[in-house]
Amino acid sequence: MSALRDLVVLDLASVGPAARASRILADYGLQIVKVAPVQASSAKQVDPVFHAYGAGRGTRRMRVDLKAAGGRATIQRLAAHVDVVIESYRPGVAARLGVGWDDLRAANPRLVYCSTSGYGQHGRYADWVGHDINYQALSGYLACTERNAKGVPALPGATIADGAGGGMHAALAILAALLERASTGAGKYLDVSVTDGMLNLMSLYVDQYLATGEDTRPGSGVLSGRYAWYGIYATRAGKHPAVGAIEGHFFRNLCRLLGLEQYGERQYDAAAQPEMRAAFEAAFARRDRDEWVALLAGADTCVAPVLSIPEVCTDRHLRERGTFRDAIHPERGRFEQLAPLLAGCARDAAPHTVAAAGHTDTDEVLRGAGFAAAEIAALRSEGCVE
Repeated sequence: MSALRDLVVLDLASVGPAARASRILADYGLQIVKVAPVQASSAKQVDPVFHAYGAGRGTRRMRVDLKAAGGRATIQRLAAHVDVVIESYRPGVAARLGVGWDDLRAANPRLVYCSTSGYGQHGRYADWVGHDINYQALSGYLACTERNAKGVPALPGATIADGAGGGMHAALAILAALLERASTGAGKYLDVSVTDGMLNLMSLYVDQYLATGEDTRPGSGVLSGRYAWYGIYATRAGKHPAVGAIEGHFFRNLCRLLGLEQYGERQYDAAAQPEMRAAFEAAFARRDRDEWVALLAGADTCVAPVLSIPEVCTDRHLRERGTFRDAIHPERGRFEQLAPLLAGCARDAAPHTVAAAGHTDTDEVLRGAGFAAAEIAALRSEGCVE
């Protein structure tokens, strides 16, 4: 990853998909410079809590007033010295501020410029505001989600639109554009729509409908609850195992260990599913979750425990894999956080020291881009940077 460590990303976003993307890029070694509004201005402040987005791991901070000519000129000048710019303004806002694609590529034709938005930079929904649940809704994800007791789609347990549909989508697109640039020498504009990213996640069901006309709804297919052997069950103490015994030999192993061998050859028998589901429910209710996991998980049955977040944080398998690492906050002291987890990231780094609230690396960043001490002092005195 040594080549990535020379690359610099200017991130104009504070939270959301763009912040997820820069978190991923930082974990792969890219240098992240996070740009926030100056505190003295009336600009909307969206400072994440201290532990969010890796607690600023691998990130330098600066504050710039983009409403001031000097602030805009600072970003335009910085753009000549970075490899990537990420922004998450509503479509057209970055251009109006003077930090859009056309403004910055004039200073750096090799620049990779990534705009993240909910619905994309063009199209009739482009100006809609939204959050994670809205992009899940438009992509068809919520329509395929199991209904709650009131008959409406249940709220998902993770912000997968921001995290995967947006953040991972943007990080992958940026890395691909940088790889392309290594051959062509040219930068690239990336229109990252979170909804497009969610549609990519929904491609199995969308492509199925486009090719066959078959709609996917809760309970309609293998992965959406049609069969008893792909689902979640209650146990004696109320905790749950997740069962995903799709392959025939895994299903037969499951039936044997549940004492339900009479169903071993009826896996896809639609008429048998209600009876089979009731039998599974009765069987799982006879023991605690962890007893079932001890019996089934290592016996080729595709069973795993549904863990709470506290259980995730103490799970022995995850601990053995170096999933967590220490960080040190100047006021709150030592705490744990998720390590860089994606394949190829270094998990065993030393504890991360969190920057104090209000700390910036503005002078260091500007000096690295060739700003003289007098220029920096002038920008500070004018309130253009902090």
